[in-house]
Amino acid sequence: MALILNIDTATEVASVCLSIDGECIAYSENKEQREHASFLHIAVSQMLIVTNTPIKSIDAVAVSGGPGSYTGIRVGMATAKGFCFSLEKPLIVINTLLMMAAAAKKYLSAKDNTLIKNDVICPMIDARRMEVYTGLYDFELKEITLPAAVILTEEFLKAVLQTKRIVLFGSGSEKFKHMVNSENALFYDINYGAKELSTLSYQYYQKQTFSDLLYTEPNYLKGFFSTQ
Repeated sequence: MALILNIDTATEVASVCLSIDGECIAYSENKEQREHASFLHIAVSQMLIVTNTPIKSIDAVAVSGGPGSYTGIRVGMATAKGFCFSLEKPLIVINTLLMMAAAAKKYLSAKDNTLIKNDVICPMIDARRMEVYTGLYDFELKEITLPAAVILTEEFLKAVLQTKRIVLFGSGSEKFKHMVNSENALFYDINYGAKELSTLSYQYYQKQTFSDLLYTEPNYLKGFFSTQ
């Protein structure tokens, strides 16, 4: 049995969940992006109390490692590492876009039987202006393209859309909706967070795919920019 603490603060909604063998047993979320840091430790403490779970019984800590909000990623990574160091437990770091793709697969499998395995999943995280963090995944969650920071244009995904349907969602997809004119572009409103992270983190735990506590860094995809 694997008891895993899952943390996602890389996106607009922060969430944490406790899971046993990939099944969520407690969940909490915060929709105020500026409060992610203050939310985390209180939420974890409350989940441990509600589930009557001693913190030392956690087997691993999983975190969405980016891309996404610079501050959010740092908060989540620092918190996850802190738990791992103090508890002497392994760290599991999962790409945020993969977590989102897993959410889409789960949602679409339950809601839309018309989608087929040849279709493509395209999560998009708003990176400000006309830029998004994105990547393409198949329905087995294998990478078709590497995660990247992309400036949206009318030509983006045009070649793929000629032969495949693409499921587009996430905070950055709304900008692209006004650029694309193809029946193969399918836009959805899909929730994602620590619950979807828990499914992946259990798979990582089984394979012992752990990250180095000292040297693992957030995956920003591009450098920090400030107008100051």
